[in-house]
Amino acid sequence: MDFVSPVGPIYQAGTLSGNPLAMAAGLATLRILRDESPYGRLETLAARLADGLDRAASDAGIPHVVQRVGSMLTLFFNPRAVDDYEDAKRSDTRLFARFFWEMLARGVYLPCSQYEAAFVSAAHSEADIDHTVAAAAEVCRLLRPA
Repeated sequence: MDFVSPVGPIYQAGTLSGNPLAMAAGLATLRILRDESPYGRLETLAARLADGLDRAASDAGIPHVVQRVGSMLTLFFNPRAVDDYEDAKRSDTRLFARFFWEMLARGVYLPCSQYEAAFVSAAHSEADIDHTVAAAAEVCRLLRPA
């Protein structure tokens, strides 16, 4: 912090920078994360979601890949792993758009683009994951290639 203005030469600003309420909320969140450590549960839920999305698309015969790191994941309508932007551009974004809107109609709000990641949070329950997987299975059957 010695480098940050007004003490140091680096100016840093943000909507809630230094706001006492924001700082208290941040510290409380860090304490909860330390004391209640949700990471094992997040790993389990995210794996369950990734497996369910993979199974839904596979069962419908839709070329896809689900890529996941921890609680962050993306379903790409692409038959190969997406390692960079060039790979991502080969994904079927029109199909993903249809998937997004159909999932939203079933009460599941996903990122609206394959270029964004979905996140499982500590607030998600097993029932939330099950609902999402069931909706994905229904939507993938609807979008099944002819």
